[in-house]
Amino acid sequence: MTSRLVFSALLIAALAHTAYADAPKVGDKAPDFMLQGSDGQQYSLSQFAGKKAVVIAWFPKAFTGG
Repeated sequence: MTSRLVFSALLIAALAHTAYADAPKVGDKAPDFMLQGSDGQQYSLSQFAGKKAVVIAWFPKAFTGG
């Protein structure tokens, strides 16, 4: 039983490390992406590169019944 627990913990740790291995780190350049604004238009990060600061704000479940 103990060996199963240790194996499970090691497996979870390995999977977690793999999942976050490609995650951006502090100071990394953000990849280009597109999002729909509250005005219904699509915006990409590259549209604003070198022109304006970009702030992304989202509110989970805002204005929903959930």
